[in-house]
Amino acid sequence: MTSPSGLSAEEASPIKVDPDLEREDHVDDGLRSSTASLSSSILNYRKVNGRTYPNFKDAEYCHHMMYLVHDNALHLAPIKDPKMVLDIGTGTGLWATDFADQYPSAQVIGTDLSPIQPSWVPSNCTFQLDDATQPWTFPDSTFDFIHLRFLLGSVPDWPALYAEALRCLKPGGWLEHSDFTIRLCCDDGSVSIGSQDDPSSSCVYTTWNEFFAQAGEKTGRTFMVTDKDAHIDAMKSAGFEEADKIFTRNFKLPLGTWAADKRWKEIGAFNKASCEQGLEGYALYLGTQILGWSEEEMRELFGRMVEAMNRRDWHVYYPCATTWAQKPVS
Repeated sequence: MTSPSGLSAEEASPIKVDPDLEREDHVDDGLRSSTASLSSSILNYRKVNGRTYPNFKDAEYCHHMMYLVHDNALHLAPIKDPKMVLDIGTGTGLWATDFADQYPSAQVIGTDLSPIQPSWVPSNCTFQLDDATQPWTFPDSTFDFIHLRFLLGSVPDWPALYAEALRCLKPGGWLEHSDFTIRLCCDDGSVSIGSQDDPSSSCVYTTWNEFFAQAGEKTGRTFMVTDKDAHIDAMKSAGFEEADKIFTRNFKLPLGTWAADKRWKEIGAFNKASCEQGLEGYALYLGTQILGWSEEEMRELFGRMVEAMNRRDWHVYYPCATTWAQKPVS
């Protein structure tokens, strides 16, 4: 059950730490401690769902991580028998393809700036090149469900994007957006992370947080999408004004396998693997092309991050939220 603040009691509490984590002989029960075991977990899921895919590595890790976060579900919005579905920022198309498999009577369209989606997909799934930050080309009231995920750092005007989603939804249709804030947090005091206003800590996570805060400010495309419910405010200003039609669930994504609960330990493994596989290339561009860092400085930062992520005694997480809102029927 979600409270008015969007936080359930379980989600608001610190994640319990695995008490055996710091034992020298401790092994995570074979649980997702290597790329091979992570890939095996994804492959098992693919086999269950009857389809195999190319190896997209970090995209696969993110997709499977959110599938686990959502309790083995592709969405949280209460959609029923959708006929037209839009996946904005589809990336490698994994969510769109899986959704098309799950809802064979739906026509699923995935859009992105890059043509990196697979060519062999379900017959009810197609992909289009499109820029979601520009006016959309779809007619009014086209879709039953619009899905967005992990668009942080890519959208200059969130209210405008949400307004386009509202326009393109059918009356009674649902928008669902999952995203996180690149601000590593710690609840148990195992590591001191300074804030943007008071970056007094020498911990590399303080530098990492400040790096993305500055990059977002300079590009005008925030990496703090869900911070202080900013995305919900943007939805409301875009026209999703009925408070009883906006729902949200907040999550904490562990970085690494330090959680006691097996499910969250696995989620943490996928989160760490995704960061190791995908963030370096993106951060390198931001650092050298946007913030004026040298490549040597960036490599040093990455090295410190890898060292920090492998520490068993630092228990950090990224704040994440999934929010869904319904277009008024009238």
